[in-house]
Amino acid sequence: MHFTQSYLTLPATFYKEILPTPVAEPQLIIWNESVAEELGFSDTPTNYTKFLAGNETFESSQPIAQAYAGHQFANFTMLGDGRAILLGELKAKNDSTYDIQLKGSGRTPFSRGGDGRAALGPMLREYIISEAMHHLGIPTTRSLAVIYSGEGIQRETVKPGAVLTRIAKSHIRVGTFQYAAQFGSIEELRALADYTIEHLFIPENEKPYESLLQEVIQRQATLIAQWQLIGFVHGVMNTDNMALSGETIDYGPCAFLDNYDPATVFSSIDQQGRYAYGNQPGIAGWNLARFAESLLPLLSDNQEQAVERAQAILDSYPKLFEQAYNEGLCRKFGLTQTTENTKLASDFLQLMQTHKADYTDTFRALTLQDYSHDFFGHTEVQSWLERFEQSMGTRTSQHQHMMEASNPVIIPRNHLVQQALDEAETGSMEKVITLLEHLEKPYTYSPAQLDFDQRPPETGRDFVTYCGT
Repeated sequence: MHFTQSYLTLPATFYKEILPTPVAEPQLIIWNESVAEELGFSDTPTNYTKFLAGNETFESSQPIAQAYAGHQFANFTMLGDGRAILLGELKAKNDSTYDIQLKGSGRTPFSRGGDGRAALGPMLREYIISEAMHHLGIPTTRSLAVIYSGEGIQRETVKPGAVLTRIAKSHIRVGTFQYAAQFGSIEELRALADYTIEHLFIPENEKPYESLLQEVIQRQATLIAQWQLIGFVHGVMNTDNMALSGETIDYGPCAFLDNYDPATVFSSIDQQGRYAYGNQPGIAGWNLARFAESLLPLLSDNQEQAVERAQAILDSYPKLFEQAYNEGLCRKFGLTQTTENTKLASDFLQLMQTHKADYTDTFRALTLQDYSHDFFGHTEVQSWLERFEQSMGTRTSQHQHMMEASNPVIIPRNHLVQQALDEAETGSMEKVITLLEHLEKPYTYSPAQLDFDQRPPETGRDFVTYCGT
């Protein structure tokens, strides 16, 4: 494997060189064959175990921990990779370059008193959810492998430890720029911005930093719209968890909607509902404003003029999000986006909320014209169906294809993921493997896929997720 480490071209304030801490008895427990092939891991998977556990170092690797800051629940703090180490970058078969990062690989200068380790359950959760998001067509980091460490780590109880290998286009975050703006010089901030423009292929023009801001806003507007359309709740949308690449990153207390309710919160630490499902578009806008603030010194030497330029670009976010979301929402109904169709779709969501309808199950039933569910028996829903059929007219194969391509049969149901993780902690990976096999084909309307999906035993409202740190 030939690694490069372009991050070392940045000023040293942005990273610390550090080696992973070896684990006791590394054991490969899951391997992503498609990612491995794309990245050129051509040897027998177990031959990489010691390297991906951090017990050995690839010859060309120059491991570092990245520095960044961020707003966590609106409170600014200094952060950094406290339990992750970036091994370097590999060029894939498609000529794109990807970061290879170990998560749970030991303490770093940014650990802030933490042990730098990760538990098996959260690492497998990230593997499962990130792979599900990829197959759902949503930009995301991916996972190459999970290594069981052979060690117990202390959380609420002693948990089996693990190391995840994460793959990303980039690990540069909003918080990376906040760190540069708060603690670095203008020259260091400019170096980071220039690096990001080159690394993320930002279109070049005479106003590069304005282009950077606009491109990041566009990518985030599209990404958050996709989250909303699939019913994904990130759970911890701190600015250090927003990647400028437009990839979903840091799968901590994430989950998927069961019953449709914009106020849904799963995270155990989100007591005020800041990162509720319905708040995600607004929080993304808030995070982007923090990114814009960090760029002000590069937009103009005149503070007032810099703010005006940043604000003019930020003002595009609501429209970009609304456009992406409304177009995607109408596609879930097999309709083109018009004001009337958007109103029709929004009315359906309101009915789903009123009657506590399951998000994925209800759209799947609508796609299949299966109106046997209790939800469709309500008088006002029947009236809505009449409006819907009038708007669509005769359902054609084009309508059907659009709906099937927009409404998954399978999502990572929270209770199914938890059951798989609980079993994995006992030493069996059977449920994890079975779940992953189904999640690879989320839009396949086959009997096997339809039979596999199971709504939770109850409403799912009491489901709680944890960060795992």
